[in-house]
Amino acid sequence: MKCPYCGEDNTRVIDSRPAEENNSIRRRRHCDACGRRFTTYEKVETIPLMVIKKDNNREPYNRSKIESGIIRACHKRPVSTSAIQSAIDAIEAQIFAMEEKEVRSSTVGELVMQQLKELDEVAYVRFASVYREFRDVNTFLEELEKLYRKQG
Repeated sequence: MKCPYCGEDNTRVIDSRPAEENNSIRRRRHCDACGRRFTTYEKVETIPLMVIKKDNNREPYNRSKIESGIIRACHKRPVSTSAIQSAIDAIEAQIFAMEEKEVRSSTVGELVMQQLKELDEVAYVRFASVYREFRDVNTFLEELEKLYRKQG
């Protein structure tokens, strides 16, 4: 690390500690050339994830959009807040494990539906009816029949 005072490359770390709720490391450094001290912060570089919408517009990934969709689907269902948060964490883990800079909203939607199917079948059907834009009762019944067949 270059010294900000004299530009010398010969600096050393004299103290390290976690900072910003353990999201970065604060390092106290000493320049051997000029004897001055300075502080640096080391942080993991995160790649901003973009979501490609149906109309091909791109917008930054937003966890709260997944959260609001799942909460809406689970409204008045016996699903705990911790179960919802665990489902969202699992969805997010799958998204970030892809290590892509961009992900299609359809991919996110399918991941949400997979988690909801395990969490609560009624919530799954509610979400699917909006996500897949069920046009009529027949489409709704087809989805219910798929669920019924997988149980039997």
